[in-house]
Amino acid sequence: MWFTIGFAGACALGAYFDIRYWLPPLAAILVFGAVGMWYLIQWRENFRIGAVILLGCAVGILWFWGYDTLYLSDARQLDGETVTAHVEINDYSWHTSYGSAADGTIILDGKKYQVRVYLNKTVDLVPGDRVQSDFRLYTTTGESRDPTYHRGEGIFLLAYQTGEALYNYSEYLEWGDLPAYLRLRLTNMIQQTFPEDTAAFGKALLLGDDTDIDYETDTALKISGIRHIIAVSGLHVTILFSLIYNLTGKKRFLTAIVGIPLLLLFAAVVGFTPSVTRACVMQILMILALLFKRDYDPPTALAFAALMMLIINPIVIVSISFQLSVCCMIGIFLFSERIKAWILHEKRLGRFKGKNIKVKLSRWFASSVSVTLSATIVTTPLCAYYFGAVSLVGILTNLLTLWVITFLFYGIMLVCGLGILWLSGGQLAATVISWGIRYVIWIAKGLAKFPLAAVYTRSEYIVWWLVLCYLLIIGCSIFKIRQRMILGCCIAISLFAALIPSWIAPLTGECRLTVLDVGQGQCILFQSEGKNYMVDCGGTYDDDTADAAAETLLTQGISRLDGIIVTHYDRDHVGAMENLLTRISADQLYLPDTENTDGLKEGIIARFDGEMISVSNDMMLSWGNAKITIFAPLAGKTGNESSMCVLFQTENCDILITGDNNREGELLLLERTVLPKLEVLIVGHHGSKYSTCYELLEATQPDTAIISVDAKNSYGHPSPEVIYRLTEFGCEIYRTDLNGTVIYKG
Repeated sequence: MWFTIGFAGACALGAYFDIRYWLPPLAAILVFGAVGMWYLIQWRENFRIGAVILLGCAVGILWFWGYDTLYLSDARQLDGETVTAHVEINDYSWHTSYGSAADGTIILDGKKYQVRVYLNKTVDLVPGDRVQSDFRLYTTTGESRDPTYHRGEGIFLLAYQTGEALYNYSEYLEWGDLPAYLRLRLTNMIQQTFPEDTAAFGKALLLGDDTDIDYETDTALKISGIRHIIAVSGLHVTILFSLIYNLTGKKRFLTAIVGIPLLLLFAAVVGFTPSVTRACVMQILMILALLFKRDYDPPTALAFAALMMLIINPIVIVSISFQLSVCCMIGIFLFSERIKAWILHEKRLGRFKGKNIKVKLSRWFASSVSVTLSATIVTTPLCAYYFGAVSLVGILTNLLTLWVITFLFYGIMLVCGLGILWLSGGQLAATVISWGIRYVIWIAKGLAKFPLAAVYTRSEYIVWWLVLCYLLIIGCSIFKIRQRMILGCCIAISLFAALIPSWIAPLTGECRLTVLDVGQGQCILFQSEGKNYMVDCGGTYDDDTADAAAETLLTQGISRLDGIIVTHYDRDHVGAMENLLTRISADQLYLPDTENTDGLKEGIIARFDGEMISVSNDMMLSWGNAKITIFAPLAGKTGNESSMCVLFQTENCDILITGDNNREGELLLLERTVLPKLEVLIVGHHGSKYSTCYELLEATQPDTAIISVDAKNSYGHPSPEVIYRLTEFGCEIYRTDLNGTVIYKG
């Protein structure tokens, strides 16, 4: 176990920091340190642990260096290059917005790499098919690339088709393609048997495929703290093993003969995700311990599983699935039994003996709470870091739903088996199982609507609150302070103390402008005298943009806007609006009176439940000392020139948004109104050279210019021409790609 800790630390060092050239000398230093500590054992036994950790770290560094030098470096050198190659498909393809995508293998310079290939046309591929074309390659491990989940799954190259493709279709499936074939059959059977409102959940629960889970449901599962139930993990492996163990009559030999192949098959079907692989290795070790009548030590089994996975792919250390899975088990090992003993103490639940219902329920309650709480203690910092949220209702949601997950898992397997033999029978069984699925979703959505169901790390006060909580927990453990009620009260009081500044912030000052960092898009929040208006909600990724907007508002205690203004219907301005409306409501929605061809307008209208206003003429909204002027879209204009412009004014502050209007639209705006001198200009069209013309700058003389733009956009925004014009007029420039979310207080 200690060796694996050192090995994992070395892999993390190599994966997160670009120090590959320093790895060999660092390994040598650690080896000398390990040898030195080993000789110190004669004075103190604890030095043995330190020596083993250093040795594991040294071996891990050498292993990572060798893996990176001999294998990954060749892939990195191809980053951005175009090569002619064959890709052998090893899974079924899926359709994308631009064509198709599939996972496969590619051989480059005699080395085989897992690759995700993106094709320019819609084509259905099966395992064994081959595609030959010119591909532009991008590595998932280069310094210039953002970390992605691909490398944790062993996919180190992304291939984008650039030339004509030749397809060689396979005539038959090989044995190695059986897991992919079974996954496809199970997916199709779930879709054929389950009702439309539960099929996506059933597919996710059994196979971990959450692609069809809608945003509202997915968000509710995250906020309520049970998102893990549709990300196939150790929980599902444990449920499957329990079924196998009971069906084999708990006979050791029969359990091993049947259980090990079935567990490996299940892991293959769901794609050998890190969490499932970890759980399967540990479960197989448990089966072998039973078979050979040996003791089973969970921490050692966890260390062995993690070490094997790191040896196969050292980059798996960056996988969120791997980190959460391992940390979850560590939390259970460290705290579960102690929490359970505390709950079952006679001072709390009273004395009980025997096997009556009260005893069973008490033990079930204690086990459920202890496992959930112990896992939460360790995984919460990771969830806060990766997902930006901490569920406060997670324990309650788990208590109300986890008991039914086992039955749902078995039920979905039963439906698939029955459906293969008798489709109508499978559909009947699925109808019954669907009520359990609806119950879980209902609980998740209901608890997620609580005002404080979750808190978000978008507030720096919440981050400091989390740090304080863990300092309190660590302090109580070190000094053996057992007044847990006092600890709980301190955590609750400090939480409210952290929330108050976030709630008060938008109420202070006459004018508050927030330009959210949503990548290549726009999402802006106006706040003044207790009123809150949002302009647009679109970005690089719809789900992420909706999360950013909703969490910004919820962090401030705002669950309902006074109004939402849509400048125009481009996806980068309204693509996330429908998702946002599942979490945040609004009194009024102002839409441009223009046509929309891709259905975004209709989706927003269908989701909105307040007063809808179609803007065909200029209009003004006013309250107190503030007012918003909405300039209607120009008659007969389409595309970017159909953008509405918005002028937000308070007594001491004037802010202008021009949407995606180009120079022509800006000149027409100047013809129809007299614009004031601006404190802030939201630079038009994300910094396009065709927007923010000299005439507009001359008329408004803005002090500050804010550009909402993605760091890796393909348009070259913001253009050098715009930056030059803004600099020439003396504007102080802020960019979301460089500065993140920009907050202006006037």
